[in-house]
Amino acid sequence: MSSGEHPHHGSEGVCHMVFHSILFAKSEDRIKEETLEPPDFFVDLNLDQIIDAITAGKQEYNLKPFFYTPLKDIDAIEYRHEILQDLENRTLFENIKLFAQKMRAIREQLAQAEKLYYKYQKESWFVDAVEVYCDAVNCLVHDLSLVNLKSRGFLAFCEYITNYAKSDRFTLLLAETEQLKSHLSAVRYCLLIKGNKIQVRKYDSEVDYSAEVEKTFEKFKQGAVKDYRVEFPNWPDMNPVEAKILDLVARLYPDVFSSLDNYCVKHSDYLAETIGVFDREFQFYVAYLEFIAMFKRAGLNFCYPKVSNTCKEVYDHEGFDLALAYKLISENSSIVCNDFYLKGKERILVVSGPNQGGKTTFARTFGQLHYLASIGCLVPGREAQLFLFNRLFTHFEKEENIKDLRGKLEDDLVRIYRILNQATPNCIIILNELFTSTTLKDALSLSKQIMERIIQLDLLCVWTTFVDELASFSEKTVSVVSTVVPENPALRTFKIVRRPADGLAYAISIAERYQLTYDRLQERIKS
Repeated sequence: MSSGEHPHHGSEGVCHMVFHSILFAKSEDRIKEETLEPPDFFVDLNLDQIIDAITAGKQEYNLKPFFYTPLKDIDAIEYRHEILQDLENRTLFENIKLFAQKMRAIREQLAQAEKLYYKYQKESWFVDAVEVYCDAVNCLVHDLSLVNLKSRGFLAFCEYITNYAKSDRFTLLLAETEQLKSHLSAVRYCLLIKGNKIQVRKYDSEVDYSAEVEKTFEKFKQGAVKDYRVEFPNWPDMNPVEAKILDLVARLYPDVFSSLDNYCVKHSDYLAETIGVFDREFQFYVAYLEFIAMFKRAGLNFCYPKVSNTCKEVYDHEGFDLALAYKLISENSSIVCNDFYLKGKERILVVSGPNQGGKTTFARTFGQLHYLASIGCLVPGREAQLFLFNRLFTHFEKEENIKDLRGKLEDDLVRIYRILNQATPNCIIILNELFTSTTLKDALSLSKQIMERIIQLDLLCVWTTFVDELASFSEKTVSVVSTVVPENPALRTFKIVRRPADGLAYAISIAERYQLTYDRLQERIKS
């Protein structure tokens, strides 16, 4: 039996799955205490930009805690993959989105009702909202019955909501709602207006004089003329006169309005908690699928990654930096995809090459892919196999803090020391341009000590550096290089390829520091 299935047997011995969550395979996987604070590495990997874009317009669901919480086992990831595969059925996806729209309409109606002043109007809005809820549940039960569901999550939810719709709690709610609506719609009354006085009494088959007047004057119509009718305001709240009339109507029909009062008290908790949780959690999938749809339309690939917490042979074909791609798509610019792989004893990708050539983007891509895989999402690329880490660490260049008396080199050392002290073999480390503030000799010496520790821990690592010697440090290191156009070395291709470091990275770094690059020299000659 798959984990996440908790069967119970009915009187006929039929096995059932208990629905816990559409996001979490097991009840113990659910977030104990949600946080709005992202992991420390989010800014370095631009994951903060990605999650902001994904959740934009869905603040009411508070989705960020779901995106801030990586999963810890493979089954939990596969649980989400199954649901995403079910959602490839466009009919299912649209039907559940329609359910979500109804649930949102209910919340909006109830929020507006809270702002209303008059009791019976508030109660009427509440009844209308519950009516929409009952319709939403029944429609979803019907829609799910027409789809060939395969995921554990949707099968369990379908069983839950089908049983809920048949339960005494829901059928009583539905019956009492329909009955109350019927009684309210049967209320008829007349207004006798004389001067500034209004008398309210029950309707007693009086003639509808407005229809008679319209019929009488119909023959005098001569085309379009100025309309002298007064328009009533359309704001939600009643005015005091309308409210007083409603109070008088309530006195005429005490049984109906007493039923209204009792209904609102009895069904104040009409919403089943499980359905409310489903409505929120499902938006995790909606937000992500709608976000990546724009990239798919641009011809970019997404795939379900194979994920392992034991195998460190990782790869991705045609991957890309999701944050950068989001920016480039909005600018109608082209997006460069890259491949990577580590096999056998290989663990560390050492990225060298000219600045502004895509090295940092490549490092971010590696981190983004592994993080998105860890929350059960599709990842950029045509095909991917990734490692389920227990912690992810990044070390990117930080702006110097004038309140911190440490120099840049010391700050680099303190930060990398903290990382290596916390790291275990199941971690991933992404290092971006360490020790740029010191000499090549010192940078090489310090980098070798850090590399030895990373190799000792058998960590997966991406290290962008100008120290080319690191690329051939051991059998665990692999050299990848950002390339340029051969005919014009000043032009970057942003392609990262596996090949030996060419020894130019440090020279280019020095040239850029002293403004001696090809581009800078051309600018100075022209000026």
